[in-house]
Amino acid sequence: MFKKLASEALGLSDIGTIIQPKDFGSVDADDYLFHEDGEKIFFLIKSKKDEYCFTNLALIHVDGDSAVSSKRTIRRHEYADCAIGTVTIETAGTVDMDVELKFSIGGTTFSIDVRKQFLEQLKDVYKALIAISRLQARDETGRQNALKVLGAMSSMYKIGQAGLPRDLPDQFNALLDNLNQTVLDRHTRRDFGEVFSRYIHA
Repeated sequence: MFKKLASEALGLSDIGTIIQPKDFGSVDADDYLFHEDGEKIFFLIKSKKDEYCFTNLALIHVDGDSAVSSKRTIRRHEYADCAIGTVTIETAGTVDMDVELKFSIGGTTFSIDVRKQFLEQLKDVYKALIAISRLQARDETGRQNALKVLGAMSSMYKIGQAGLPRDLPDQFNALLDNLNQTVLDRHTRRDFGEVFSRYIHA
């Protein structure tokens, strides 16, 4: 107990380690995965207080109050809904014990301290996060372009205009279906497993 309190006072409890894939099944975050939907862990940082679990679908943050408390809050950040940005790594100085991974996701900023011997693994997730942010930006451009096309098409028909085609409701429904497919499926990637597989080297 006194060791835990000392670590908490010195801030050492916040320094994380990289969990190996063979141990993914024993972490708290594993209980909150949507295994039924094919969700799997690709990278996990664990400190005495927190877990930062990067899956193919989301970042799952198991947020602990302190190193001496068992209370946890589970927060899920879906990549499809939460843009990733400002990804940086701060390397260690001569006397530093840790390196720092910083990024934002959906407006929430994370600053994760990791023991400096894990720097090479941290570089992998750094690359993966940047690659995901690029794909998210591309998807956002595609969604905006789809809405611009919709606006251009809607301007072709004005409410109350004489001579509107009788099948206009059918045209509207077909257009809506195509728009939803374009925005929600074609230009909203949800599974980034391929990205993690490319950059994460266990």
